Amino acid sequence: MTAGDMTAANVTVEEVEALAADALRWLLGAARDTGGGGLAWPVRPSDADPDPMLYNGTAGVVPALLEAWRHFGDDAYADTARRAARSLADAVDDHPDDSLYFGLTGMALVLRTVQRELGDSAAGAAADRALGRVRTRFDGTRWGDLFELMGGNAGIGLGALAAGDPDLAVLALEPYARTAEATPSGVTWEFRRGVTERLHHISHGTLGIVYALASVGTDTGRPDLVEPARAGVADVVARDEAGPAGFLVPHSDPQYLPDLIERHSYGWCHGPAGDAQVFRLLRDTLAEPAWSDLADRCWHTVTHSGLPRRLRPGFWDNNGRCCGTSGVLALACDRMAEQGDAPHFARLLVADLAARATRDADGARWSNVEHRATPSDLEPQTGWAMGNAGIARELLRFVRVSQGGDPDYAFTWPDQPVVRRGLVQATDPIRPAGTDVTS
Repeated sequence: MTAGDMTAANVTVEEVEALAADALRWLLGAARDTGGGGLAWPVRPSDADPDPMLYNGTAGVVPALLEAWRHFGDDAYADTARRAARSLADAVDDHPDDSLYFGLTGMALVLRTVQRELGDSAAGAAADRALGRVRTRFDGTRWGDLFELMGGNAGIGLGALAAGDPDLAVLALEPYARTAEATPSGVTWEFRRGVTERLHHISHGTLGIVYALASVGTDTGRPDLVEPARAGVADVVARDEAGPAGFLVPHSDPQYLPDLIERHSYGWCHGPAGDAQVFRLLRDTLAEPAWSDLADRCWHTVTHSGLPRRLRPGFWDNNGRCCGTSGVLALACDRMAEQGDAPHFARLLVADLAARATRDADGARWSNVEHRATPSDLEPQTGWAMGNAGIARELLRFVRVSQGGDPDYAFTWPDQPVVRRGLVQATDPIRPAGTDVTS
């Protein structure tokens, strides 16, 4: 299929579910046998070796398998998740990175989830080993050059908390209180050692640190962690360029890599789709009305940005969960479940994903675009960030939410708040299966 006029794309909920099943089939076909009953995934099928990381490797595939197991009731997905956990357990003792998205903390969280959901004691023991290694490699302030959510302390704190180690979570977050840099409106932090630019959003910037501080601080009764979170979000809010109806903050100041990165983004990683997740978390932890308003303003900006249309080269070239359409779909489904939002924009996103999928006898997959390269279509990826695991997981959730089912995921991602029930009753009923998702 190719992308066309999305207003004319008739995609039923049943067809979305079938697309997710085809995406899972292609994903399973890309698995590698690691010996001893283990399975692992490369980032791309052409890669020589598998990768264990949460961002775009095996650890990020497991949540999609658990989602499929719960959604379809097929134990084959659970068995595959167990086999994936074996390969992760084998990788724990040699993996060099400690972070949530790229290292041992993310692997530990997935292993802990397999223990909890599938009763796999070996996975639980491997999770303990992984977190133990993370703890021993802390230098008193950080775990290497990165100092943010994806690759640094903030993510380690969130992952440790979710994996059942609040002491490690606090250890990871305490350094932010003493390293905060004062700004005219609040505080900020360096995201990478020695880099002068300051990033603002959830993946690598201030809001990711805010999310971790607020989450760990409230969960562990540490107001001294919540206060720098307030100061950090104040700095970001002061940078808004789209108020009062919208919310749009630049990627970074000064602009980081200006030849490669646009000044503004709209997805989860560096834009209002991710900012809204932070404001949802602050709404739930700090219980102040202003956060809901900011989340609404983020959504206004997202829905009026023009995405998922590719308005110009480099504007919207990604289908994935981290930087593309699936990450926006996650927030759209949160809002449908929490606030009774009309499903029209979520349907638009799903129709775009359906139109851009490549489908054949091997299943379904997606090619992201690099407009500066020839050919511009990139090789499909397997994992959470840019590939099938992240996309299939969001498609399955869309099907459930559209049918009035459970909006919770089988695996709770540490930087996406769980749906808070009963905020607002639906004003536009979600249509049942068999209806056009774009009308």
